[in-house]
Amino acid sequence: MKRYFIQLSYNGTAYHGWQVQANTFLTVQHVINEMLSKLLNESVSVMGCGRTDTGVHASHYYAHFDTSVDLLADEARWIFKFNNALPPDIAIQKILKVKENANARFDAVARTYQYVINRTKDPFRVNNACFIYGDLNMDEMNKAAKVLFDYIDFSSFAKSNTQTGTNNCKLYIAEWKEENGLLVFTISADRFLRNMVRAIVGTIVEVGKGKISIEKFKEIIESKTRSNAGLSAHACGLYLIKVDYPENYFHV
Repeated sequence: MKRYFIQLSYNGTAYHGWQVQANTFLTVQHVINEMLSKLLNESVSVMGCGRTDTGVHASHYYAHFDTSVDLLADEARWIFKFNNALPPDIAIQKILKVKENANARFDAVARTYQYVINRTKDPFRVNNACFIYGDLNMDEMNKAAKVLFDYIDFSSFAKSNTQTGTNNCKLYIAEWKEENGLLVFTISADRFLRNMVRAIVGTIVEVGKGKISIEKFKEIIESKTRSNAGLSAHACGLYLIKVDYPENYFHV
């Protein structure tokens, strides 16, 4: 058996997240498992680089799986066959040979997300940006983003009752920019807690609306209590845009 990574992207609107679930077949992982098993004529199960929730998108995602088929003998042909069998909202860009113990989830050293806010109602962005009406103070929102670097425990932005051993994360990037009329929040870290990015965005938007001061934002983080933070931002605006692995990871 050989181990491969696939680089892929997907629009998460129609799916109940990445992870296979007992109560639905509408997950990205399930769709890819079914496609690979059928085309490779053997049972295949992919492991993704992370879980995304219902409605969340990924423009740059990795998953690994094992197969007896030599996929790199004609990579272009296999990519074409995979994409032809997948629905239009999932696409595979690359097939990568890796070491037999390589792990898409546990070997990742950083992940980067973007959250996209649309300031004007646009029917063509209904499922791929969050529409927020009213004034938002970008300067204050960026001040709040900088505050995040003063902390490592993000319990206040973590989904309750999860089984993570620690809520500590190391941030590398956290900033707001205006791009083509959209407000885009970019955040990168060594790891993320479930619902963390959407909880951070929802709380910082409250800062931008003037409902929460920077001092109050600090108090929320220091409380380590999810109920003190703001509501989670809608899933439609969230994208996983980059996953980093150790240097020369794909050179085997």
